[in-house]
Amino acid sequence: MFLVTVLRSGSASDVGRVRSVNEDLALESMTLFAVADGMGGHAGGEVAARTAIDALQREFGLHQSAEGLSGAVHQANVAVWERSQEDADLRGMGTTLTAAALVGTPEGDRLVMANVGDSRSYRLHQGRLIQLSHDHSVAEELVDRGELSEAEAAIHPHRHILTRALGVSSDVDVDLWEMTPESGDRYLLCSDGLTNEVPESQITDVLTSVSDPQQAAEKLVDLANESGGNDNITVVVLDVVVGEESTQGDGAGPLAAAGAAAAGAAIAAGDGAAQGAESAQAPSGPPSAAAAARRAGAEGAVKTVSSRDPVSASLLGRAEADAAAGLRAMDARASEVSDRLRTRRITFRVLLFLIVLAAIVVGAFYAVRWYVNSSYFVKIHRGQVVVYQGRMGGFLGIEPKVVFHSGLPASVIPAAYISSVTNGVEEPSLSAGKSYVCGLVSIQQTENPTQPIATPAYCKASPKKPTTGGH
Repeated sequence: MFLVTVLRSGSASDVGRVRSVNEDLALESMTLFAVADGMGGHAGGEVAARTAIDALQREFGLHQSAEGLSGAVHQANVAVWERSQEDADLRGMGTTLTAAALVGTPEGDRLVMANVGDSRSYRLHQGRLIQLSHDHSVAEELVDRGELSEAEAAIHPHRHILTRALGVSSDVDVDLWEMTPESGDRYLLCSDGLTNEVPESQITDVLTSVSDPQQAAEKLVDLANESGGNDNITVVVLDVVVGEESTQGDGAGPLAAAGAAAAGAAIAAGDGAAQGAESAQAPSGPPSAAAAARRAGAEGAVKTVSSRDPVSASLLGRAEADAAAGLRAMDARASEVSDRLRTRRITFRVLLFLIVLAAIVVGAFYAVRWYVNSSYFVKIHRGQVVVYQGRMGGFLGIEPKVVFHSGLPASVIPAAYISSVTNGVEEPSLSAGKSYVCGLVSIQQTENPTQPIATPAYCKASPKKPTTGGH
């Protein structure tokens, strides 16, 4: 008799209240779930996230195992990297990726987790929210070295500067670990648009009080928007409806990570790595549901189910048939309406056309103006660090304009940031752009204590000042 692992999921994504384009992307499939947070200016972020998710889903579908997930993440990195090399407009694009995959092993079903970047994965176990992933960011590295506290890292000007991301080079280190799916557990995958706005206590409240995963995901996105919505927000909530019985450990067990991160790939949370590793070693028993499903595929047997509402294959087939019938009915209705419209007088049609055209033109004008003016970026202009308003490279003939002169020569930019600032660093607002410049000043002062530059007046009122340089 097989132990059936049943998952239910829900997801939500929103552009937020500051950004004009949603560069996040969520994935929900039968056994694979993920969140990608793209970056790169123009369409680069969107392209990076979509390229990574498509490659991840395609490659994991070929090898549904822990090794298959690791390989799929590496292939996603290669896909983003190669795409950026083929198109000059996409150079420098990249994306974070945090993923969970249900796989079968001889010891039973496992949730294999992977992470690159600062999108996060959490586990809600017996009412306690535990962060599973480790942020690959400058601020988090400073925390690891004891140079910043968690509270300081949360408001550090460079908390969004990543030390790892997909697509920025031809190879990447991937954190990989496994969890035992226990009944009643809930998993959260999210972009930093949620965690930068909503404290973990509020996230826990929502995850414990809202039982439906779709409604929980939507509620978390709403909270992030209510708290400012300064970035894109994407959430996937995953419930283990039927799984292993709860154990005293944290359910985490290490797997070999690809690349140099192998030694640290197991992210131990809660009570510690040793305890988590023990709980992951399930006693030997009957083959897992996921493994059985693959062996019985030719006979149509599926033992592992993952959907927002667990349903049978026959119901899915019936739903597809009903949807097709509905589409045919809509086409017939559209044809009937079209025939009626052709009988109306030509003057009415012309008048309606002109009204609609005028509305489109006016709407497009204001939409373009808002789109252009809602973006800022830090770049070098005539040898000086400045903040531009507008889209990098211009948009529809509208060129960006300098709205803030920092007074800092390009020569003081720390070496690690010269490439980024030369290409342009996007920020959601003018104040965020100034904060980025102040961060560069702070890093220069730290790296060159014998010849530090003076702190500009506009930096002295900053709520938090960096204490060391980036990487």
